[in-house]
This record gives sequence, C-alpha cells and structure tokens, in this order.
Amino acid sequence: MKHFLPYSFGTVMESAKGASLRRRRKQLQAIETKSSFNGEIDSSSETREEEPLSPAARLFHEPTFNVYIIAIMGCKTRIYPEVIKANLEHTLLKHPRFSSLQVGDREMKWVRTKVDLEKHVIVPEINPDMDSPDKFVEDYVYNLSKTGIVKSQPLWDLHLLNVVTSDSEAVGIVRIHHSLGDGTSLMSLLAACTRQINHPEALPTIPVMKKRRIQHNTTFYGVFWSLVVWFWSVFQLILNSMVDVLMFTATALFLKDTENPLKGPPGLEFTPRRFVHRTVSLDDFKLVKNEMNTTINDVALGITQAGLSRFMNRIYGGGKKDEEPTQMKNNLPKHIRLRSALLINLRPSSGIKAFADMMKDTKAKWGNWIGYVLLPFNIAIRDDPLDYVREAKATVDRKKHSLEAIFTFSIAEMVLKLFGIKAASSLSHKILSRTTMSFSNLVGPLEEIGYYGHPMTYIAASSYGLPHALMINFQSYFDKMTIALSVDEDTIPNPHQLCDDIVESLKLIKDAILAEVPIKNNQGD
Repeated sequence: MKHFLPYSFGTVMESAKGASLRRRRKQLQAIETKSSFNGEIDSSSETREEEPLSPAARLFHEPTFNVYIIAIMGCKTRIYPEVIKANLEHTLLKHPRFSSLQVGDREMKWVRTKVDLEKHVIVPEINPDMDSPDKFVEDYVYNLSKTGIVKSQPLWDLHLLNVVTSDSEAVGIVRIHHSLGDGTSLMSLLAACTRQINHPEALPTIPVMKKRRIQHNTTFYGVFWSLVVWFWSVFQLILNSMVDVLMFTATALFLKDTENPLKGPPGLEFTPRRFVHRTVSLDDFKLVKNEMNTTINDVALGITQAGLSRFMNRIYGGGKKDEEPTQMKNNLPKHIRLRSALLINLRPSSGIKAFADMMKDTKAKWGNWIGYVLLPFNIAIRDDPLDYVREAKATVDRKKHSLEAIFTFSIAEMVLKLFGIKAASSLSHKILSRTTMSFSNLVGPLEEIGYYGHPMTYIAASSYGLPHALMINFQSYFDKMTIALSVDEDTIPNPHQLCDDIVESLKLIKDAILAEVPIKNNQGD
C-alpha cells in the first residue's frame, strides 16, 4: 500500500483554488509501507484492536480528571482542508489510538473503527471583515474548552481557521483527549507527520539529552575519591527521594499551598479556559543558558518565577502597574508556599521516527507514562534579576537528584491496583488541587517544518480539565519559544498581563546578562 508524504508549497497563493489545488496534489510523493489498514476493522489485528485501556488512560475518564490537550499551530500560509484530510488518511489514522473507539464502562477497550474525517476536521465559516482576528481565535479556543468530544468517535479533532492574525496567516487547533497519550508521545506523533521545509522528505529533529562521559582516574587516590563521590551521591539521592515522597504524602493528606491570587476555588476542572500565548526568541533563552551555565528549562523556570512575582506583587500592591521594573516596591507577603505540579515523562526518548517505523517499533512505548514532581516556586522581588534563574537551577538540580517521579508513579499505580480507579483519581485530584499551578516545557523541532505542506510559524500547547486556575507551558520550535497560558478567567481575569510580565522578566534577565558580559571581558583582558 502507498502512503503520501507531506509536500512543501512554499509559493502558496491566496487565490490558488481548483486547478491549482489539483496540481499540488500531484506533487505528493508516494512511499511504500507494509501497513494494510484502510479505516475498516481488520480481523488480522484483533488482539491490538481489543486491547484494554491502560490504568492511566482510564484515569483520564474520571469526572474530576477529564483532561484534553490543545495544540495551537500558526501557519505562514492559508490552510487547504482537502490537502489536510487526504494526508490524515495515510498518516495519523494509521495509529490505532486515533482510529479506535473507547468502548465499555468498567472494562474499557480500544476497538478499531472507520473514521469519518468530516466529523473530526472542522472548518468553520469565518467573516473576513472581523474587527479582531486574534480575539476571534482566542474566543474560539475558549468555547472549545467548554465542551468535550463524544465517545461515539475517536477522541480527537482538528479545527482549521483561515483567519489572518497578528502572527500567522491561518491557525490549526488540534484537540486530543489525554487518554490517547501524554504530551511527549503526542508531540512526537505530530512531529512524525511533518517534514522539514528546506528538505521536504526529511523528518524534523528534536534534541535529546546527551549522556556525559566520565573520565575515570585509575590512580589509588583517584579511585578512592571516585568512591567517596559515588557514596555521597547515592546518599543524597536516597535522602532527597525520602524527603520528596514525604512531601508528596503530606500533600495528599493535608498540606496545601498558601491562599494566593493564582489559586482558585474548588471545581476548576469543570470551568472553561482562556488560552493566551506570546512567542519570543529562543536565542534569548540560549544567551542566558550559556552565560549562566544552566539549561533552557532552568531559564524557563527562572523567568516564570520572576513573572509570577511581578504579577502577584502588582495585585498585592493594589493593581498598580510598576513604572520602574528595576526599582519595584515589594508588596508581597512573606513565606508564600506556591508549588507547581510537574508531570514528568518516564519513557526513554527515542527521537522522531518515520510514522510507519513508529508503528513497527515494538520498543517504542505509547500512552501515559508520567510521574509527579512537586516543584516549589520562590515568590519574591529580587534586586538582581539573575537570582531567579540561579534559584530555579538550584531547585531543579536537587529535583534531578531524586527519584520522586518514579516513586509517585509507583505509588499511584499501587493505589490503582489495590483500591481501584476511584481511589487513584481521588489521590491525583488531591495532589493537584492542593498545589497552585501546572508547568511544562516541551522541546520542539530544530528546523522549520510544514504540516502536510503548510509551513508553521509557532506551536502553542496547553490543556484543560485539571483543578488548577493556571497552567503554564513552554514550547520551543526552530528559533522561537512560545509561552502559553491556560487560565480560569474568574481567578485570573487579566492573563495577557501575566504573559507580558513573564516576557518582561526574560528581557530584564537578558539585559542583566548583557550588562555583565563587558565586565567579564574587561576582567579577562
């Protein structure tokens, strides 16, 4: 059977219709695969079709844990729905999760079905003379968060909005129920459906963490000190893990975050969400990372701490906007306990593979393999903006030297097996509702990519259905970083200001770095 690779239409014109669209279809390049699934139920793969849902997947069907992932993709050209549909049939629909129903109540199973793309790909009629296209897209996603997807069809949909916004020529919105997979696996899957703009047949690349090479000293003193360092490292690992598991248990039982302007009332998992985002230069993150010897994740956490501190300081100060960001008056109360629940992917990263190869690779784990990490945020006004990044690095370095994510995953799995899905759902809900926010940082493609030939300008990923009033997601793509917020408007009525505060914090930290560079150079001379 033949599959079709996405192609590049770098010279797509707004007026191209009819014959022009047919000419583009002829440019599709065919590749051979061994798949035989054509949308109908295939009796030869019955065992896979009747596979039961994993415990984590069933957890996301509980009323208080009904979570959807949303990815907003800005395009540099107009979107052609027929091209999208034609390619979906030969790529995404080949994945069992995206062409299966979730059947049953107690014992839910994946059952293969024929997918009607007309129900999954939604192309609304849009007024070309609207006053605010950006607000239209924002309201459209807000209204999406009021609803779910009916279980009579696979739990995903794609909305194509041919509206010109301030940062794109058109917008695609992918909505996927969390039971289909975690953020990392879904991002890998979507990336496998794209191709590089400059190399239309090449898959995008996503950086993977390199293992550090350790040079062993074979002398007596070298071996002795290596053993000392190893024993100390193991001791710290055990101690940190014990403390983190204790805090996790205390949070599940009674420990709550301090009441603060970002922590909303109970029932937030049922409220609609306002999604806003800002796209900044990834080079600014790399500048701070390289000069401070940190990671991109440290920088993201640092500017988030700074932005939250600025935002909350303004609220505690009566809502007045600070005229001098570098000379901010401190209105914050002392000892604010504010924690973020980080969902950590426990699956080994194998990089982006061709879609057909992903289906044949038995080593590629799919689904929700995630553990919790409770990350404290230091809310304070610092005289030196770089202190936010230093504090974030210290916190993350300690968390890296802990088995918290593995332990919390194991605890949740044990509760599920011993006490059932209701108890596991209750445990997860208590942990999340007693913290203030969610935070994630996803790594995206290093090159410019096209989604079935449509060049993309940004990717903004987020979610709804969790008991948090605030979710902050960082998503890198090519030379950009997109900061996406999902908020409960009753709790945070001005999310654009919070976005601006995070972006402004990045600028202040970058300026502080640039101010230090000449000093270092002079000292070196």
